[in-house]
Amino acid sequence: MPPSMTKSSANKLTNGDVFHRTSNGKTSSRRNGFVKNHCLFQQPQQKNRRPSEDFVPLYQDFENFYTRNLYMRIRDNWNRPICSVPGAKMDLLERASKDYNWTFQHTGKVVKDVINMGSYNYLGFAENTGRCADAATESTHHYGVGVGSTRYEMGNLDLHEELEQLVARFLGVESSMAFGMGFATNSMNIPALAGKGCLILSDELNHASLVLGARLSGSIIRVFKHNNMVSLEKLLRDAIVHGQPRTRRPWKKILILVEGIYSMEGSIVRLPEVIALKKRYKAFLYLDEAHSIGALGPRGGGVVEYFGLDPKDVDIMMGTFTKSFGAAGGYIGGKRELIDYLRSHSHSAIYATSMSPPVSQQIITSMKIIMGEDGTTLGEVRLRQLSENTTYFRRKLREMGFIIYGNDDSPVVPMMLYMPAKIGAFGREMLKRNIGTVVVGFPATPIIESRARFCVSAAHTREILDTALEAISEVGDVLQLKYSRHQRHHLPSSLGSRSSEECLLQEPSHVKPSVM
Repeated sequence: MPPSMTKSSANKLTNGDVFHRTSNGKTSSRRNGFVKNHCLFQQPQQKNRRPSEDFVPLYQDFENFYTRNLYMRIRDNWNRPICSVPGAKMDLLERASKDYNWTFQHTGKVVKDVINMGSYNYLGFAENTGRCADAATESTHHYGVGVGSTRYEMGNLDLHEELEQLVARFLGVESSMAFGMGFATNSMNIPALAGKGCLILSDELNHASLVLGARLSGSIIRVFKHNNMVSLEKLLRDAIVHGQPRTRRPWKKILILVEGIYSMEGSIVRLPEVIALKKRYKAFLYLDEAHSIGALGPRGGGVVEYFGLDPKDVDIMMGTFTKSFGAAGGYIGGKRELIDYLRSHSHSAIYATSMSPPVSQQIITSMKIIMGEDGTTLGEVRLRQLSENTTYFRRKLREMGFIIYGNDDSPVVPMMLYMPAKIGAFGREMLKRNIGTVVVGFPATPIIESRARFCVSAAHTREILDTALEAISEVGDVLQLKYSRHQRHHLPSSLGSRSSEECLLQEPSHVKPSVM
């Protein structure tokens, strides 16, 4: 408060007893010499002001339009409640909406034996019977369900130690570390590996967990076209030549982020070429094998084994236990120095609660089955069944005239719908035929590249696949989804396997072009 302003005068001013200074500098009254227009007493003008003027809009106009006019109309295709094991078949709770999908009410009915073509149950370990279920049950009786502490305090169990040693042996690396959440394995560990002064080169179609981890790291991020080695090499060359912005100092570290199988595209990373570029330009490679571990390779070793590469050529091997192993959580494998560093610097390691004991046991048992350490050939049989199912399902869809994306060996099979209006129609028509599918649209994909995404499982029998294919073909005719210009093969009454001579004549895999 100015020294000439007394407490009483301030009170008068606030009560409106104030005086104005005239234009010639004289005051109409010299009571303490204050003026009404003093900055301390000016009130903000409220006329014509909207309440939201001072705030950044929460949503973009187009996103608001999309949510109101499209998403809400087809919202019934997502978040359907499942009331059984998500195996080859599942049970769904029936829902109904009286307000155009703003709210849903359960009718009390259960839709039985819906064929599950959407879950990431690649090797069929999502089950409530068998060796894995029995081992997890026994673990629950022995350890309980929760740990109630972090690994650094009272939450480090012998199960966790056994799991990490098994994962390291499975991957062929020196050491590994397990985490309780797959998403956090990426988003919380990348910031521990890169920071200010580092450069991250990320594939444009990387998963949201990789994108979030890169942003949280504070590193400079540059994006290269999907699976495009020319684009990646150009960014690497520019990074070496020009260095950091403004200072032109060399980058502290260059980290390349890629996935094994891209979950919306079904494409497999061109790993041999990525490794060659990484070695040439002295960069580090972070490989996310969430969808490829257990699903690719003759022994389920993922994309590294699929290409016959040395695991030592990949600096950071990441993967999740949520797909092929029917559990939860994730892992990071690599050199012992890397894992020791993450144990003391990763937020996910220091602050997160330990993995649940029955979940750990589920992973251990399923991984031993895959590796053949259980004394049976069950793992080998499941791996072969998944490979055969994938090849058969993709070939049949292509013969029917559908456009599908991805590699022939990828169990993730995106089938193009293109039109956003066909998302809801396809999902509903398939459910009418007792087939559960995943339909995908904006913002997960470009708005005119809507698709249905099928996930093939070793648990699917040939009869189940034939039933699903027949329904897909029928719905494809109704909705006019058979866009392919290749010559179509008429669907026979029996969708049995073809001879080896016919298999040799099948058309080559459709490879999705890079999305600009």
